[in-house]
Amino acid sequence: MNKPLRRIAIFCGLLVLALLIRDNWLQYVQADALQTNEKNRRVAIERYAQPRGDIIVDGKPVTGSKETSGTDLKYKRTWKNGPMWSPVTGYASQIVGATQLESIEDGILTGNDDRLFFRRTLDMITGKKKEGGNVTTTLNAAAQQAAYDGLKNRGKGAVAAIEPSTGKILALASTPSYDPSVFAGNSTKDSETFQKLDKDKDKPLLNRALRETYPPGSTFKLVTAAAALESGNYDADKATDTPLPWTMPGTQTPLKNEGPIPCKNATLRVALKVSCNTVFGKIGSDLGNDAMVEEAEKFGFNKQQFVPVRSNASIFDDDMNPSQTALSSIGQYNTAATPLQMAMVASAIANDGKLMQPYMVDELKAPNLDTIEKTEPKELSRPLSEENAQTLQSMMETVVNDPGGTGSNAKIPGVTVGGKTGTAQHGVDNSEKPYAWFVSYAKTSSGSPVAVAVVVEDSGANRQDISGGGLAAPIAKSVMEAVIGNKR
Repeated sequence: MNKPLRRIAIFCGLLVLALLIRDNWLQYVQADALQTNEKNRRVAIERYAQPRGDIIVDGKPVTGSKETSGTDLKYKRTWKNGPMWSPVTGYASQIVGATQLESIEDGILTGNDDRLFFRRTLDMITGKKKEGGNVTTTLNAAAQQAAYDGLKNRGKGAVAAIEPSTGKILALASTPSYDPSVFAGNSTKDSETFQKLDKDKDKPLLNRALRETYPPGSTFKLVTAAAALESGNYDADKATDTPLPWTMPGTQTPLKNEGPIPCKNATLRVALKVSCNTVFGKIGSDLGNDAMVEEAEKFGFNKQQFVPVRSNASIFDDDMNPSQTALSSIGQYNTAATPLQMAMVASAIANDGKLMQPYMVDELKAPNLDTIEKTEPKELSRPLSEENAQTLQSMMETVVNDPGGTGSNAKIPGVTVGGKTGTAQHGVDNSEKPYAWFVSYAKTSSGSPVAVAVVVEDSGANRQDISGGGLAAPIAKSVMEAVIGNKR
């Protein structure tokens, strides 16, 4: 072969080799990235070529699918009572993507999960159309309805309810809310509707039960009471060494109580019943920042929770001086908690000191309803001993049942209810209307089926009318009654 031909042959060989390398690079190295690229229209067409599987509550779907027209995306998502369920399901939109369970369990719902490979292969052989699987939740429909109904006329707020013995989430409500159905398609109208919701100053797309952290106010005194009992230095019914007024260490500032309540040397039980800032502030300061951080973290503070939707970390600062620790120990300063976190606090107390990992997906099911995965209850921590938990239960029950207790609006005839109110400061120098909290649990003869946390941001209420016992406790009562009604 002469020299020019040899050069041409070598050049052509190199071109073929480059083509083979490029082809293998695309097919094997970049395959997943190209398949999931948002600009790959074929992925979207395939995703919406068949109805999605459903999200199930109490054995019934709260979602559905609807055939569309005038687009190559054949089916879009629908919801039943979307504003009530969106804090649980999230949204699945052809134009903006998916969130929460609709996103996390997308593989099951579309039928693309690797655990459904055998099923997909069998369907290809038999010619059966591809189907999505179902996500069965732990939610209680009656409890969710009670939570949503209680909140929707109160402006902004959230509810989280947990089954203490297992960690199952029974209700997760947030207001103001939105209907995911109104932007589930890919039209200009869907896009405009989403943009309007996204820019709304009241943040209807925000899941306040999981993603908003609030100053917990006096509900945090439950954590401080637990720390006090666990230290061994305090007894529920013995006087504390608490002067009135009490000046915070390193300052000339007395810590104020809300009104002329009996806080001087009050017992823990009385201090919780009437909500003494001085008693719990001094306890937190005396125990010290390290001890308070340790107890708060046993309840779940300073760590994100995944249920499986991510919940923001609730905060108890690990670097504070004694006066800052005092303020944080009554739920102020920079202490912040999600409603889920405060439901976890009540849940651990109600479950005799054992905190279970909260979760809201019970089972993942294949299209033929075979179980692919089932969540088993898992212990997260032991914030307090069984004895101390039962002592704290009796203290919380005093808050609801005794004359002068701040939680009397949560009483349920024939049911033992323990609770703690909170009215948390909001804004610089408490210039904004405060947040109203109520944290509680209910017990029947067969155990404690529910623990609840409620927070209300009622911008329409008069400032003097805002209290945890007045605004939040009736909502908690309705949620507890809904759960108990199903257990009786």
